[in-house]
Amino acid sequence: MKKTPYIILSLLVVVIVLTYLNFFSTTDNDDVVVSNGRIEAIEIGIAAKVAGRVEAIYVAEGEQVAAGTQVAKLDTSTIEGQLAQAKAQLQQAQSTVAAANMAVAQRESEKVALEAALLQSQAELKAAQAHARRTDELSKTGAVSRQLAEDNETSVESAEAAGNAAAARLAAADATIQAAKAQYVSAKAAVTAANAAIAQIESEMEDMSLVAPRDGRIQYRVVEPGEVVAAGGRVLSLVDLTNVYMTFFLPATQAGRLAIGSDARIVLDAAPDLAIPAHISYVADVAQFTPRSVETQSEREKLMFRVKAQIPQALLAKHLDKVKTGLPGVVYVKLDDDGQWPADVPERIAE
Repeated sequence: MKKTPYIILSLLVVVIVLTYLNFFSTTDNDDVVVSNGRIEAIEIGIAAKVAGRVEAIYVAEGEQVAAGTQVAKLDTSTIEGQLAQAKAQLQQAQSTVAAANMAVAQRESEKVALEAALLQSQAELKAAQAHARRTDELSKTGAVSRQLAEDNETSVESAEAAGNAAAARLAAADATIQAAKAQYVSAKAAVTAANAAIAQIESEMEDMSLVAPRDGRIQYRVVEPGEVVAAGGRVLSLVDLTNVYMTFFLPATQAGRLAIGSDARIVLDAAPDLAIPAHISYVADVAQFTPRSVETQSEREKLMFRVKAQIPQALLAKHLDKVKTGLPGVVYVKLDDDGQWPADVPERIAE
């Protein structure tokens, strides 16, 4: 009975070692390592830019879509009313511009008439002054009566008053023209504001029609028609199947020897007889804890480096209907370009 705790401890150690070896191991060749991972792809959230009720979703989960394809639409009834109101305001502002423009033309026409009236008043004043000078000289010699001379002087004063009045009306006309032009500028600004409001509303309406940002496969329908989403709320999840890779972890001693572009082979559990060609596209520059798949405290304390093995796009394009994310498998990685693949690595798929 006393040996039972030691037996249990020994079994626990064996489990820990096997767990570690299952997560990360080396082949007989020191230039090649093998690790576990899962196939992943770039996931893109197709989200609503503005809040609204989902009116329709045009795609199903698992469906392949092309970039620019309309995949969903939000209800636009409320914003269509705002657009109609903005267009009405635009028409009103355009009418105001036309009226202001006519007012400016009318005031300028009136100014022309007042300028002519002023010129006439000035001419009449000049004639009255000349006539008054002649009668004044003649009255001194008795050729004409003094009364006539005084009447001519009064005519000069009247002509001067008429000229001053015409000049005042002309100055007032200038002020009226400036006011009419200010109203015209204000009306033009209202047209610009109305056009900007229409453009903004039309942009929001366009944002309520959701399109696929790139080629990919619909992964999830996050919401269904009739549901309300907030601004930025995800409606669909899209995976880019031209950017597929396997993420795995290597210790510092191995990651330090790894170069970007190094050759790799991915063997999936679903197809153990085939090796998918890949290359190293990413090595983390900061060490991380080992993944949670290793549950022992001692293993979690070991720092590992996250690495990505990228599958070529040309190969993915040829087998797009067969590409699936989440599939588990192992990845073989060359730490040295001159290294040889182990004999148990399956046949490589032709690119």
